[in-house]
Amino acid sequence: MTTLQERIAGERRRLRTIRQNMVAAVEKKSKGDESFIPFYIASADYIDATMLRLHEQDVKMGDMIREKADAVEDDIETAMGQLEARLKGAKAHLKPFLEARDELKEKGAEALEHFEKVAKEYSDFIVANMGHHDATSDLSAKLFSMADWEYMAGITDEQLSEEENLFERAAASTPDSLKHITD
Repeated sequence: MTTLQERIAGERRRLRTIRQNMVAAVEKKSKGDESFIPFYIASADYIDATMLRLHEQDVKMGDMIREKADAVEDDIETAMGQLEARLKGAKAHLKPFLEARDELKEKGAEALEHFEKVAKEYSDFIVANMGHHDATSDLSAKLFSMADWEYMAGITDEQLSEEENLFERAAASTPDSLKHITD
């Protein structure tokens, strides 16, 4: 059995791989090549499912930090404000990304160019704003027990299996013209 840290690290590594592969495809440009459509949809489906869980984890983390902190100090309030701003921004950027995915499902090749534009914007936001943040990471490391981390992560075997299946679907749908870029 893998540890919690290994499961979380594996999920985050797969998320980064999917995002990087999608960006490599976006930068190459599909130029109307319909073989990109299943790959983009599978990648967006993976990102959708994973970001939902990560968002839920971050909300739990914020709630737990507030509950466990002895006093409301300026650094805690600053960290919580930063976390809330990142979560709000992530949701705001995820919405048009998922709408572009749905448009791609509905309209096919005619929606490729729009999807690529929105996917790049979404990825740029994620790279610039999400990931490791010292303030909340330091607070959670100081305040959380292993049981707290397990609760916050909330990773069930079913969720892990679903996440791995979505990852495999995205990997399997990579167009041949991208395999040398995404390997």
